[in-house]
Amino acid sequence: MTITPSNQLWLYDTTLRDGTQREGLSVSIEDKLRIAHRLDELGIPFIEGGWPGANPKDVQFFWQLQENPLKQAEVVPFCSTRRPHTKAVDEPMLQAILAAGTRWVTIFGKSWDLHVTAGLKTSLEENLAMITDTIEYLRSQGRRVIYDAEHWFDGYKQNPNYALETLKAAVTAGAEWLVLCDTNGGTLPHEVSQIVELVISHLSLVICQKSMTIPQIGIHTHNDSEMAVANALAAVMAGAKMVQGTINGYGERCGNANLCSLIPNLQLKLGYSCIGGHQLNQLTEASRFVSEVVNLAPDEHAPFVGRSAFAHKGGIHVSAVERNPLTYEHIQPEQVGNLRRIVISEQSGLSNVLAKARTFGIELDKENPQARQILQRMKDLESEGYQFEAAEASFILLMYEALGRREEFFEVKGFQVHCDLVEGKEPTNSLATIKVAVNGNNILEAAEGNGPVAALDAALRKALVNFYPHIAAFELTDYKVRILNGHTGTAAKTRALVESGNGQQRWTTVGVSTNILEASYQAVVEGLEYGLLLHFQAEKVLKL
Repeated sequence: MTITPSNQLWLYDTTLRDGTQREGLSVSIEDKLRIAHRLDELGIPFIEGGWPGANPKDVQFFWQLQENPLKQAEVVPFCSTRRPHTKAVDEPMLQAILAAGTRWVTIFGKSWDLHVTAGLKTSLEENLAMITDTIEYLRSQGRRVIYDAEHWFDGYKQNPNYALETLKAAVTAGAEWLVLCDTNGGTLPHEVSQIVELVISHLSLVICQKSMTIPQIGIHTHNDSEMAVANALAAVMAGAKMVQGTINGYGERCGNANLCSLIPNLQLKLGYSCIGGHQLNQLTEASRFVSEVVNLAPDEHAPFVGRSAFAHKGGIHVSAVERNPLTYEHIQPEQVGNLRRIVISEQSGLSNVLAKARTFGIELDKENPQARQILQRMKDLESEGYQFEAAEASFILLMYEALGRREEFFEVKGFQVHCDLVEGKEPTNSLATIKVAVNGNNILEAAEGNGPVAALDAALRKALVNFYPHIAAFELTDYKVRILNGHTGTAAKTRALVESGNGQQRWTTVGVSTNILEASYQAVVEGLEYGLLLHFQAEKVLKL
């Protein structure tokens, strides 16, 4: 299909703000930065970063992005309209928004008269003034404004005239986007279609009379009725040009519209232009990357990006799919970066291994026995609980080992970790002792840390730094643990993800064991090993 402007849709990701309101989901500043840069690579045009001023984490996030900006996406801060009976110029919240230093800002205001009178405890007229004053002030400061009409559909159904007045106030004040929000998630698709069409028709008439530029309409849906994706699609087909959602549908209560389902539906089935085809191929990887960073198990049965989305098990299905995949697949899994999996087939997943190897500069042929060895080893490890989507450094080491190219920089002979825990008192520093062999030399070292993993990491680097001085620049930047089979209690298997860095690059490694320290040790050791590999590869390039 030839892409024309009428086919263009604007994606707006709110994983870092609305998504983090999911119960049990918490992210650090570093997590938010990693996710923002991955979304930028995915081609998302707008990325909502949070509410600066509401908490120090979001302030720091926007500051750090100014130092390491995104390549193509617009990062957007989020805030409410000014408070009742104040002036926007005097509103501290808005000063924090301006300090974020972005071109675009998103402001939400009340659409439902019930929220105005019962929530804000102010008059309907003052709410309109709040919308107008806030947007006009931000526009006077050179910002472009996206206006989120909170509780729009409930407000429209209860008092359509007033709800439309709030939109007109936002347009008159200078908002370029009007985003209709199904905040409670209770609206059905046929209602969304009808109301979006009515809004577009009404605004076109009003704005035409005033000779103003017609704003674009967006949609923001929640999943409380299992309708978030369907409602967003209905809005687009009725004329909406912006779709807001989150990766994996994360969000408060039942979540938000899932961009991992919306993007392929919009692009592959409805013919809209959302992201590039090469970026669409990264969708599955991006989904799993985000799930690992936020430390939530990926939904294996999620449409499009789930591991089981294109899995076929035995019988008639397998026979049919081997002859023609269209018999039991609605799209080609490769279009979204996923894989067809025939569970009984030894070739299942081989193409993915070959593709990943190429991204690391390793060319493998599918007939090469080493390629199958890598595949089998990966399968064996994943069955034990390993997950390489967010631990690519470990996967690179796995491939080098299978190819006989994995260098042995050091060998850990053993380690011990001691923690003093006294009931009723704060835990003291942990002490780790480690024995390492390097070039035939045995080294015994000990170090303290504010936890057993930090102590182990410090002891290992202390033992190696005399042989590899550049290791002093390595640091452990993040550490996550997930229990894989909690039903077994304290005997449960643990997966540890360790992120390391050298001041210029970051990489993640993984370890799995029923012993949390053993799992952590595996990941820490591979983290240092991969860092050394990067260093010596860079040295070879410089010498050439």
